[in-house]
Amino acid sequence: MKMDLNYLKKLIKMLDTSELAEIEIEEEGTKIRLSKPRPKMVASLPVQAVQPAQPVPQQVLTEAEVSKNLIKMQENIETKNENISEIRSPMVGTYYSSPSPDAEAYVKTGDSIKAGAVICIIEAMKLMNEIECEISGKIVKILVENGHAVEYDQPLFLIEKD
Repeated sequence: MKMDLNYLKKLIKMLDTSELAEIEIEEEGTKIRLSKPRPKMVASLPVQAVQPAQPVPQQVLTEAEVSKNLIKMQENIETKNENISEIRSPMVGTYYSSPSPDAEAYVKTGDSIKAGAVICIIEAMKLMNEIECEISGKIVKILVENGHAVEYDQPLFLIEKD
C-alpha cells in the first residue's frame, strides 16, 4: 500500500473527532496505528479511599526530553556559580573523549586546561573534528558519555574559569 497523505489526514481527523483513543489499520501488509492521549479522569472518591491495585508505571521520557531536562539542570548549575562556564558542542555528531578507543581521555574531571587545548573529538559525517577549549580553567564536570550522540549547542563540559 502506498502511503497517501490525504488518507492519513482523514484517519487523523477521524481519530480527533471521535471518542476513540486509538485506531489501527492493516492493508496489504502495511500497518498504521494512530493514538491520542487519554484524558485524565477526575476521581470523585476521597484520596484515601483510592488504592491502586498495582504499582503506578513510571513516566517514560524520550531521549530528547531527557536531554532538555539535563540542559535545564546544567543551566541552573551555571547560574549558581558565575565562575563556571559551559563548553558547548559546535556541531551535531558523536562525542569521543579520546583520539582512539585504547588511548587515554583528553581531559578528566579535575584536570586543569589551557585555552586552545584539545578536549574531545566530535565525529560528523565520517570526519573527526578536534574540539578545543576556548578558556583556561579546571574541568568541573563532563556532561557527555563517550560514544554518545550530541546535538548542536549541547553542553559538553562545565569549566571553572581561572
